[in-house]
Amino acid sequence: MQVSIETTSGLERKLTIGVPADRIENQVAERLGKASKTVRIDGFRQGKVPMSVVNQRFGAGIRQEVIGDVVRESFFEAVAQEKLVPAGQPVIEPSKTEPGQDLEFIATFEVLPEIQLTELSKLEVTIPVSEVNDSDLDIMIDALRTQHATWNEVDRTAAKGDETTIDFVGVRDGEEFEGGKAEDFPLVLGSGKAIEGFEESVIGMAVGDEKVVPLTFPDNYHAEDLRGAAVEFTITLKSVKEPELPTLNDEFFALFGLESGGEDAFRTAVRENMERDLKNALQGKTKSRVMAKLFDSHSDLDIPQALVANEIVSLKQQMHQKLTRGGENDFDASLLPDEMFMEQANRRATVGLVVNEIIKVNEIKVDANKVRGHIEEIAATYAQSEEVMNHYYGNQELLKGTEASVLQDQVVAFVLSSAVVTEDQVDYQVAVTPDPEQIAAEG
Repeated sequence: MQVSIETTSGLERKLTIGVPADRIENQVAERLGKASKTVRIDGFRQGKVPMSVVNQRFGAGIRQEVIGDVVRESFFEAVAQEKLVPAGQPVIEPSKTEPGQDLEFIATFEVLPEIQLTELSKLEVTIPVSEVNDSDLDIMIDALRTQHATWNEVDRTAAKGDETTIDFVGVRDGEEFEGGKAEDFPLVLGSGKAIEGFEESVIGMAVGDEKVVPLTFPDNYHAEDLRGAAVEFTITLKSVKEPELPTLNDEFFALFGLESGGEDAFRTAVRENMERDLKNALQGKTKSRVMAKLFDSHSDLDIPQALVANEIVSLKQQMHQKLTRGGENDFDASLLPDEMFMEQANRRATVGLVVNEIIKVNEIKVDANKVRGHIEEIAATYAQSEEVMNHYYGNQELLKGTEASVLQDQVVAFVLSSAVVTEDQVDYQVAVTPDPEQIAAEG
């Protein structure tokens, strides 16, 4: 086999590969021989079909199959011979395929870049630390009570925390705009569901009051034509309800699956859930910040477009799953423009290459005990924990995904063991709220 290599641009390589004719002809003859023993053709007994007839009927198709197989095989032999690591599938262009002549084809593809890892000791990473305090626990229990509150109509002005029913009409430049009108609209004051200033305007109103409120839509509003727009809302208050929180008793505790132990057991269970959530949130923030540092320190890395394209496909699939959850609003995510995802895809591809290089250079192997511990933590949140454990270990795809996640956690720990680490003490609510970078990374 003859191979010549050409660097066309950056990471792109072009291999011209020549395969001796004998390799093709021998395989064609072998497959024709096998076919002659099994094919059924009218006028001939099975296994007695003349080779000339088999060749006439099936020869062209078998030759194409052989050429396809030989092209694939010889491509991988060629990249191994040249010590190349393709970043994606090659574009194959046959140049000589005539019977009896040497096969020649051109394979164009990108290779993975050589990565010079930044010294991890030069990285500076700030990681959050936090704990669940009694005050945090009280706030969480109040939130759980509010979720199960009974709403009772009251005869007073509206206050923060009330559930109101309103009519509103929005106008821009004197004309109503789409989506700016509703009747009997339920709105909990202080929920943050409306644009800034809207809920605050309802506070202090009495039933029957009407108010005209000038407001401005935020620059990042989801409706592009309303971003930064100055509008006026006419708001009419129709009812005010205040919440009546349930008593902390056995009936309330049973809503959360607690059948005994009273308030002490309930508070313990809530705290354990909060601590589990806090642990996951802190790990997520720390991982996100480490990955951001790895990207920043390798942002000049030349990234194969094949990897970026793969990440774009993955991001589109994630958006499709997020927006169609529950079977509604189905759409073809592939129609979304690639440019929407380009920056995020480039970051993910860069970080993926850097993480893989850290794993390779430092010979980091997935820790089976950590994998088991991770699965045990997940299983502990279910009543049938042993069944969950068996499900994870019985599903290879699920297990491999868990191993990949744990291996990435090990990389984070490895980076932190060498980097300059500063701890940032934050309260519980800040700790469990994702960083803006995390939200952006998750799309």
